[in-house]
Amino acid sequence: MRREIAIVVFPGFQLLDAAGPIAVFEMAERFRPDSYAIRVLAPGGGSVRSSAGVCLAAAPLGQERFDTVIVSGGNLAQVEESQRDIMAWLGVDAWRRTAGVCSGAFFLAEAGLLDGRRATTHWDAAERFRLRYPKVRLDADRMFVRDGELWTSAGISAGIDLALALVEDDLGPAIARRAAQQLVVHQRRHGGQSQYSALVERGGRTGRFGELIGWMRARLAEPMTVERLAERAAMSPRNFARAFAAEIGATPAKVVEGLRLESARIAVETSHLGLDHIAAATGFGDASRMRRAFVRAFGMSPQSLRRGAGA
Repeated sequence: MRREIAIVVFPGFQLLDAAGPIAVFEMAERFRPDSYAIRVLAPGGGSVRSSAGVCLAAAPLGQERFDTVIVSGGNLAQVEESQRDIMAWLGVDAWRRTAGVCSGAFFLAEAGLLDGRRATTHWDAAERFRLRYPKVRLDADRMFVRDGELWTSAGISAGIDLALALVEDDLGPAIARRAAQQLVVHQRRHGGQSQYSALVERGGRTGRFGELIGWMRARLAEPMTVERLAERAAMSPRNFARAFAAEIGATPAKVVEGLRLESARIAVETSHLGLDHIAAATGFGDASRMRRAFVRAFGMSPQSLRRGAGA
């Protein structure tokens, strides 16, 4: 069955929000011909300029029926300028699935599609989204969220993960895995994976905790209590926990587990070390505890991840 996919853009849209999913469906189409037909749409149609200055040719929003509609994101001011036309069109409900990439979730929420539903968006827009759409159950830490046939993703590159998940939902994991390999991206990140990795890498919004993050990475096998981290940062535990969460967008405990998961995943996928050894070296203590953390974060066990990576 050929699925009609509509990618919706608007003046100032983020180019990768559209191009990433388009590339995923293109690769899937190569491996399973006649699975997808892709159309780019925009209010009024014509040549639509992205925030990067690159233009896409788009057809106008019309009465066609689609299997899946994916709304790209962009600068919030430009999103709001385009909301009325796209919101009215989204309300037609003439398709099976609707998705919003990055701040594209604002269009879905403004149309009322996300009321009472779980959703995510770019971490930098999360607080604004939460205040503006209190009826939406925002989970700002997720890479992408599926609630029934409504899908939303975090920022920019997470649209590729969302599109790979859509392909897996349609055509199965083998085609999704081949598409990911062809695109030279890691087999799609699980929806439960945290989107705060960029902030962690920078040490927070201002870089305040950059040295501390590096110190933590070098000592993952050691205990990482709030008290110890606060001492290293020369702060009281209470002030440290509050400042760290404000900078990173996640608690110290969540970041510690994320760093351990990242290190353990790399070891699982690229080495033949025993799982007990990896668990001890990355601070999980034992393989069973590490397995539970993997299932929560990646939706699969370390053994399954290793098999998929061919290690």
